[in-house]
Amino acid sequence: MNRAISKDGTPIAYERLGTGQPLILVDGALCSRSFGPMPRLAALLAEHFTVFFYDRRGRGESGDMQPYTKDREVEDIEALIKEAGGRAFVVGISSGAGLALEAASSGLGIKKLAVYEPPYLVDAGDTRTGVDHLGQLKRIIAAGKRGDAVKYFMREMVRVPAIFVALMQWMPGVWPKLKAAAHTLPYDVEIMCNFAMPVRRLAAITTPTLAINGGRTEAWMQRTVQAVAEVVPNVQHRTLKGQTHNVKPQALVPVLVEFFTA
Repeated sequence: MNRAISKDGTPIAYERLGTGQPLILVDGALCSRSFGPMPRLAALLAEHFTVFFYDRRGRGESGDMQPYTKDREVEDIEALIKEAGGRAFVVGISSGAGLALEAASSGLGIKKLAVYEPPYLVDAGDTRTGVDHLGQLKRIIAAGKRGDAVKYFMREMVRVPAIFVALMQWMPGVWPKLKAAAHTLPYDVEIMCNFAMPVRRLAAITTPTLAINGGRTEAWMQRTVQAVAEVVPNVQHRTLKGQTHNVKPQALVPVLVEFFTA
């Protein structure tokens, strides 16, 4: 395990695998180096690149200096890019895709960017828009109810059926890890601009970008990725047949390798 030091002094824990051009992986909500898709994705990509995957601030072995702002998380990626030699490919998944887009719009040394299903809400009439998700989560977490924060995120924001949320609480090793990162859920809401697509910032991105969605993902999410592809300049759009929001690494890797090595 290595540490990069972000601009505000926060240590960011990361691992480095493989050889070749540097590539940084950016996790979505509740995930870390030890939980989520990135460990498997990193292992497969390490056959082609030098892969950096890390604990976002507040998670795992990374620090969590307060007060939080999303700019600090962009600076965390900047610190990792410096560790990688000053320029790198970047891959973001879910709200990590939103963070990666923020990093690209900030002008960091990103050679190419690939994003998988940033969860902006673009459909008119979606009942999740206009809701103060940030305030709700902060109140729940301030009350010390991390489990309730995870439930709120799953039910009210991600729209996971209640029966599956209930089952998660009985899965060995899963619920404790979700609760351990629950205090960072407001960070993802801030990064995602309360899930409203930041059109002007996305339109300012000059980095060659690949926007990806799964063919079996919910229709609203597919429309979101299409909307991103219509706003970001110099973008390609791909749909992975048979994939959902929980994309399988073995389905994603060939598309990433093709894009980054073209």
